[in-house]
Amino acid sequence: MATSENAVRSQIWCAVATFVLIDIVKKELKLSASLYTCLQILSVSIFEKTDISCALQPYLHSSDQLDFSNQLNLFDI
Repeated sequence: MATSENAVRSQIWCAVATFVLIDIVKKELKLSASLYTCLQILSVSIFEKTDISCALQPYLHSSDQLDFSNQLNLFDI
């Protein structure tokens, strides 16, 4: 990592630009998640081919969404 004055200023401006862009996306998608949470989700899923809107939407966990009918039972007694 560079430590010259110019390099540090560039890193600060990149960080500010990233925070502003994520905040704009957050407002456009009307997300209630914190900025930190959005950044964590995007840092994990950066190489996945997922729409940003899908990656940032809250996961709605429902047991009726899960279909285990084609799964093998490990302990079939």
